Amino acid sequence: MVAEKSSDSNLPTTALPLLWDEDNEGLSQECKDLIATLPTERHLAMHKLYQYQGFWFPKTVLQALLNCQHHFQAYDSDILLITSPKCGTTWLKALTFAILNRKTHNPNPTRMPSSTTHPLLTANPHALVRTLETTLYTGQTKPDLRLFSSSPRVFATHLPYVLLPESIKLSRCKIVYLCRNPKDQFISAWHFQNMIRPEIQESNKIEELFEQYCRGVDPYGPFWDHMLEYYKKSLENPNKIMFLRYEDMKGEPHRVLKDLAGFIGYGFSKEEEDDDIVGDIFRLCSFENLSNLKVNKSEKMPHGIENKAYFRRGEVGDWKNFLKFDMAEQLDAIIQEKLEKHGLKF
Repeated sequence: MVAEKSSDSNLPTTALPLLWDEDNEGLSQECKDLIATLPTERHLAMHKLYQYQGFWFPKTVLQALLNCQHHFQAYDSDILLITSPKCGTTWLKALTFAILNRKTHNPNPTRMPSSTTHPLLTANPHALVRTLETTLYTGQTKPDLRLFSSSPRVFATHLPYVLLPESIKLSRCKIVYLCRNPKDQFISAWHFQNMIRPEIQESNKIEELFEQYCRGVDPYGPFWDHMLEYYKKSLENPNKIMFLRYEDMKGEPHRVLKDLAGFIGYGFSKEEEDDDIVGDIFRLCSFENLSNLKVNKSEKMPHGIENKAYFRRGEVGDWKNFLKFDMAEQLDAIIQEKLEKHGLKF
């Protein structure tokens, strides 16, 4: 009863698209017809974003989104990890994988037999927990989900609630949503774009990207609608949707991890707590540990992005080193208007 790792060799080398690619190759006629009707806006790192049902996407994601909506069939036992980009996705994947697999892969390397190695020590978390619209349903309408034959199946997505496949909404699957202070999310996204596209660093001005972010013109944005949808749904159905804050995970890691494990049905026994398995998982999945592994320092994902791009600092409040006072004030006003009046504070 563990989440199963799928092999990179079973996926095409184009499994993860270059999200800034404007080539129409591989787009269905349905997607081409849809794109022709949508509002568009230039985006430096992505070339263009297209507004669909209130949210902004690169065209390659729109195609994968349609594929996923048409063909993905959720199981009641599935677990969905959902974030906006750059909100702790890598960390959430690592923690969830370690929780689910702790019986077969001890999170403490000193307790493992010498002949075994924990998968997180040799594979990037994104290779262990696949993302629906940027891996599985990219370039193919019906991926072979037999690779995920174990139960529970674990998938990730950045899709807003309104655009999730209906089978996810109608099933009893568990959804874990992780959000982050929008100021830190913005800074993380800006750095990520510069890391994966070094040729745009000089022209990728923080002021221009910030202006678009504040208008909601951002991949999978506006951030406030993305976050608020899941927040409200978690209040309506707390048994199905768990709403987490990145800042709480950093500030109260043991409590949050135990809550997460219990929510997905893999709570810790008293014996495990006495043996500090919770601490072992956090140490295994810590930024310091994962970022210094060979696999995450020198290897790449199938799409060509270096694994090290997914590890920068992982700190709370790093925005203070980059945002000017008036920029922070502007974003605070948006957060207050869009989120705080609904009880969602940072």
